[in-house]
Amino acid sequence: MMMKEIFLMSNQINVMIIDDEPYSRVELKHLLTSYEDISVLDEATSGEQGLEKTIRLTNIHVLFVDIEMGKVSGMDLVDSIQNLKHPPHVVFATAHPDYAAKAFRFEAIDYLLKPFSEDEVEETVKRIRNVIHTKQSSTNEVPNQVKGKLAIETEDRIYYVLPEDLFYVEVDNGETRVHAREKFFTTKLSLKDLQEKLSDFSFFRTHKSYLVNLKEVEELIPWFNGAYQLKLKHIDEEIPVSRTYAKELKSRLSL
Repeated sequence: MMMKEIFLMSNQINVMIIDDEPYSRVELKHLLTSYEDISVLDEATSGEQGLEKTIRLTNIHVLFVDIEMGKVSGMDLVDSIQNLKHPPHVVFATAHPDYAAKAFRFEAIDYLLKPFSEDEVEETVKRIRNVIHTKQSSTNEVPNQVKGKLAIETEDRIYYVLPEDLFYVEVDNGETRVHAREKFFTTKLSLKDLQEKLSDFSFFRTHKSYLVNLKEVEELIPWFNGAYQLKLKHIDEEIPVSRTYAKELKSRLSL
């Protein structure tokens, strides 16, 4: 029993719910408190109050944030806390699916739609655990690469790139090509290797030959036979989305 208590305490994830709808706060709190390692430490009834509490409280790991809340929206709140030394992670919990693409640009862990379902909350909790515990593990270990960056090995050197600076990865004629903000690489890594390395970030396999940074998505364009094309910011080329991956992608983008 003692060992279990120590484990739970060391892995406790503290969250705050920010929502101007009382029923939604009660419902989400009820669902979250069924998990032993999730502790709802506080609530806020507006964006202004949520921002004030987020700045004041330093022991919150994750914010569950509604988007449309009046004077200070959820997007405004999350944008404002980016300047904090250690901003908490964010899950957008909202009735509005239209902001999904923009939400991923804030590196949100998830985008949870109202009315909340137990299954969807469970998936969100799994994603939170993965991100939080991976971050804790990397903090406690001595890294063998530049902290926070992805090591990309090419023929003659290894480049270290921030994941958020990657646009997409493609395989063409057996070559893995990485398209980044200011660089273009041909790497020895396979698409599967890079997908695994980027699994904690907002990357999605849209096609057998493409891996895309969802934070860069600007448009989803219907194509034919259930397929789509993705338009990314700053990129002229349209990225194919095969039927195999279309349903899951639309779910990730809450469409």
